[in-house]
Amino acid sequence: MAKEAHFSVAITVNGALVEAEAPARESLADFLRHRVGLTGTHVGCEQGICGACTVRFDGRIARSCLTLAAQAHGHSIETIEGVTDSGELADLQEAFLRHNAAQCGFCTPGMLISAAEFLDTHAATDRESIRAFLSGNYCRCTGYHAIVDAIEEIAAKQTDA
Repeated sequence: MAKEAHFSVAITVNGALVEAEAPARESLADFLRHRVGLTGTHVGCEQGICGACTVRFDGRIARSCLTLAAQAHGHSIETIEGVTDSGELADLQEAFLRHNAAQCGFCTPGMLISAAEFLDTHAATDRESIRAFLSGNYCRCTGYHAIVDAIEEIAAKQTDA
């Protein structure tokens, strides 16, 4: 039986360089959770459909379950822990709490990272646009109304500013 190949990877995770050995087929999500200890990145469908594994890869959202750790070598990854610690998502997190948009919490990290990207990249922030952008994130608990309410609140504040 052949031994699985391993790669040395150097990935900047939340601003800190992480160097480790990773099996050739290890997903970035598993690398972050099991080798780096950042468990805010959740693994749901392992097919890139649910969005629970959403991280920023060089500043843009990506599905870490579909990305190999070896592919992230030399790149920058931001997880929910990093954007939370920086305070970047504080307004969104507070809005999620006010609107009860974080019920079980499983989808919340990916939802918050996706919502932040939406707010940063979209001029149209109506409910339909928010729902369309979030269609890559699956939530079993909220029915999306509370999530859309929270994002719409922050979008309105940004427009007023």
